[in-house]
Amino acid sequence: MRISVLTLFPEMYSVLNESIIGKALEKELFSVDIHNIRDYSTNKHKKCDDYPFGGGAGMVMTPQPLHDSITAVDPNHEAVRIYLSPKGQTLNQSLVRELASFEHIMLINGSYEGIDERIIELDVDRELSIGDYVLTSGDLASLVVINTVARYIPEVLGSEESTEEESFSQGTLEYPQYTRPQEFMGLKVPDVLLSGNHAEIAKWRRAQSEKITAERRPDLNKKD
Repeated sequence: MRISVLTLFPEMYSVLNESIIGKALEKELFSVDIHNIRDYSTNKHKKCDDYPFGGGAGMVMTPQPLHDSITAVDPNHEAVRIYLSPKGQTLNQSLVRELASFEHIMLINGSYEGIDERIIELDVDRELSIGDYVLTSGDLASLVVINTVARYIPEVLGSEESTEEESFSQGTLEYPQYTRPQEFMGLKVPDVLLSGNHAEIAKWRRAQSEKITAERRPDLNKKD
């Protein structure tokens, strides 16, 4: 899988060199190519923003650098082009699995007050949000998308069970996890997890997932 990122702040993506994602990139299990939108600006100062027509606070990213960077990186429109926006479809685990099935996705990052609407009309396939809040740019949202999608790429996590038994994978939150020691500061691991009875362990975990979901995210139980 290939992920192309268009951004004004390429240095933010150095974090991808760390941890599980960094190891997966080293092994070439997938690729991430970062493109600086400023490199495509025809302005002599590499300016990429201007005042909004109609007035208002802040600046809007101009269409020329964005359009040229998009078409340069994806000239034949083979990628699924995604603009990170508070107005977009909210990211969830089902959508993550869908994105992971594509061979090439492009993440387009706005900044300031957003991007010129004509870029969305001309060049964007879908808009995507990671939640009901506003960030200073789309880059942190892009990093979230890269991280969540990469986990569904074969061999990145080392075990398919890691994505099958986690929060949201079955429409519920994940059950509690324990490891050694068996007792810590007076708190003991539930006996059922030490029993070796896999059927009872599975039953306990499912019950815990349903209980936690009902307490913390009852809205998940209301979804079709």
